[in-house]
Amino acid sequence: MDIKTNKVADGIEMIVTGRLDTNTALELEMALKALPQAKQTLHLDLSGIEYVSSAGLRVILLAHKIMLPQGGKMVLRQPSEFCRQVLGATGMDGILAFE
Repeated sequence: MDIKTNKVADGIEMIVTGRLDTNTALELEMALKALPQAKQTLHLDLSGIEYVSSAGLRVILLAHKIMLPQGGKMVLRQPSEFCRQVLGATGMDGILAFE
């Protein structure tokens, strides 16, 4: 998995590519927890995700929960078709915001 973080006008864009599973979820979790504590939008780009497991879903939900208390929000940007299917099957597509 590869994670790239960029500053954008209204917050931060985090581009995640590869597999988001038990072996890589902790890496994304650490990157999320290292984000500046500020009211901002996290644009989580999942267009390059090939596979996401339950551990990956947990971290995506964690990103959402990290942003809320700060007065910010998280939006998923262009999730891959596989991600969309998994998010839909788990009902997370009804909880999370999409661009």
